[in-house]
Order: sequence, then structure tokens, then C-alpha cells
Amino acid sequence: MKYRRILAQAQLANSLGDGIYLVTSAFYFARIVGLSATEIGLGLTLGWAVGSVAGVPLGHLADRRGPRGVAVLLALTTATAVASFLFVRTFVPFVLVACLYGTAQTGLSAARQALLAGLVEPARRTAVRALLHATLNGGLAVGAALGGVALHLDSRPAYLALFALDALSFVAAALLLLRLPAVRPTPVTTGPRLAVLRDRPFALVTLINAVLLFYMPMLSLIVPLWIATRTSAPTWMVSVLLLINTGGVVLFQVRVARRVNNLRDASASVRYAGLVMFAACAVFALSPYGWAFLIVAALLQVGSELLLAAGAWEIGFGLAPDDKQGQYQGFFGTGVAVARMLGPVVLTTLVLGGGTPGWLLLGAVFAAAGAAMSPAVRWALRGRPQPQAVAHHEPA
Repeated sequence: MKYRRILAQAQLANSLGDGIYLVTSAFYFARIVGLSATEIGLGLTLGWAVGSVAGVPLGHLADRRGPRGVAVLLALTTATAVASFLFVRTFVPFVLVACLYGTAQTGLSAARQALLAGLVEPARRTAVRALLHATLNGGLAVGAALGGVALHLDSRPAYLALFALDALSFVAAALLLLRLPAVRPTPVTTGPRLAVLRDRPFALVTLINAVLLFYMPMLSLIVPLWIATRTSAPTWMVSVLLLINTGGVVLFQVRVARRVNNLRDASASVRYAGLVMFAACAVFALSPYGWAFLIVAALLQVGSELLLAAGAWEIGFGLAPDDKQGQYQGFFGTGVAVARMLGPVVLTTLVLGGGTPGWLLLGAVFAAAGAAMSPAVRWALRGRPQPQAVAHHEPA
């Protein structure tokens, strides 16, 4: 499918840049820009907070003006924000650019999901989304490897070169998106402009998904700190666990997503994800007694991530009205921003402060959230017509 290939190429381009940014940004802001850890944390938190608020109106803009054009504009805006980081030297400009970056990234995600919904028939959206997610992880891995080179060199030119490459990756993504057909804007309808903000069942579904997304800081932040402070495992074990996670997503995400064909399958997939994540947390709690527990826990975590992703995509697309995919995807995507903002603080307090009981409590929260998804989806379906949209587009 031509559209799927172009979407995947665009995803690969910007995920390469994201991988570079995730690995090098904290070191760049601290060592090159000269910001303190507190300033970096506050600036990035504010950036994602603003981005989470902007996601819905930008998604609505994609519905009304056409998702392809809005996605291209936001990809170029992201490139501009990354390039602007090269010229930041003080805290206030850093916060302003971080807000622009968070806004553009959140809006870009919403617009791309709306574009996917407009180009791909409903029955294939989750499968295509799974392919894009696997591509994303592959790009992140390559970007992270390039970032590792900059960290090894630890020089200003190396950091600047990679930030420039990050910016160019989003320009490349914008050019690739231009090769897709233009999806027709949805007509203006009566009723509230941002209807998703009044959809309480969908808000509950989004909240549950946001809680489950708190797994995101686990391997990148919590587990490395846990290994360093509570186990005798070598620090290189962190790289092994990240490789297991990335490789698992690349190899198996599409296969897992093929089993999710409707909202009932999706709800069950999320429920199983919560239970598997509980098991992962319990095994992580045992890791002070042996390195093997870390491997088993990482395998369980990636299994949970695969199940959650497939279920959440089907739910996010399936519950969204066809003429409001952009704003609904923007709202559903705020869960990622919330997890990035609050996850590190909550999980650090819970796990590193609570030890084994903290791990078990965290796992119980994941299991409860997974179990809550089915009744929340049933509530959202009451009185809501089943989506009957067909992919519609115009020649480019």
C-alpha cells in the first residue's frame, strides 16, 4: 500500500530525530547551554504542559483545514523549534522554545493520526498504526545510537551537529508527508466546536490510557536508577533492557495488532496489558536477588506495551467521530504528555522511595486501570453510532 509506505518513511525520518533528542538533550542543555537540572526539568515540564493543552485545538484545526497541510506545517514548526535550541543561552528563551517544541510535537501527532484516519479504511487503521509504531522504535534506536556517539565525544560541535540533524529530520518528514494525497477537510457542523471536551466517557477512557502510559519512564529512568541503587547488576544492563524493549516492539508489534479487530478485542487487550504489567512490576521487585529477574521483567514489560498499544489505538480511532478525528486524537494523545510530565515524579517517589511495596502498588494500579477500560469503553459506546467512515481523499 503506497500510503502506508510513505507514512512509514515520514515516521522513520522524524523518529530518527526524536531518538537523537531523547539521548542528547539533557546533556546538551546542561553542558552546552549551561542550565541547571532544575531549570531543565521545569522548562521541559512546562513545554509538555502547554503542548498537552494545545493538542485538541490543533487537532480541530486539522479536521477543519485538512490534516495533511496541518501536519506538514507542524513538522516544519518542530524543525524550527529544534533549530532554535541551537541559539538558546538562557532560561527564559529555553522555556519559550520548549513550549513551541511541545506544542508542535503534540499537534503533529494529532494531525498525523487524523491523516491516517482519512487515508486508511477503519478496518486497517490499527494494523497500519502498528507498522508506524514499529518503524518509530527502529528510528529511535538509530537516533539513540547517533546520540551515543555525541555523548562519547562530549564536544560542542558534536552536539550542535546532531541537533541540526534532528531539525533536518523533521524537514524530511514534512517533505514526505507532502507526497500523500490531501484529505478533504470535514464540513463545519452545528454544536460545540471542541466537542471532545464535553465527551465525558471519552475523557475517562483517555484518563485510563494516561495512567497505563506511566510505564513510559520505567525503562528510561526508573529502572536505571533502581539498578544503580538497589541491585548489583552492571550499568550496561540498562542497554540490554532497552534493546529487548526496542527489538520486541519492532519484531512483534504488527503481529500483536493483527489480533485486535474491534473494540471488544481492544478492551481485552488493554485488560491483559494491565495484568502483564503487574507481573513485570512484581518481577522487577525481585531483581535485587539476581540479574535474570531484570531480563524476565523487561520481557513482560514489552509484552504489556505491545498489548496496550494495539488496544489503545483501536479504542482511540473507534470511539472518535469520523468528522472529528483530529480533535479526538489530540485529546487522546494528551496521555503521552501527562505521562512524560508526571510519570518521572510519581514513579520515582513510588518505586525508589517505596522499594518492593512500591513496585507492587504500581503494578496493582496498572492492573486496575487495565480492568477499568472495558466498562469505560462500554459507557462511551452508549448512544454513540458505530463508525461507518470510509477513507476519502483528493488528488494531491
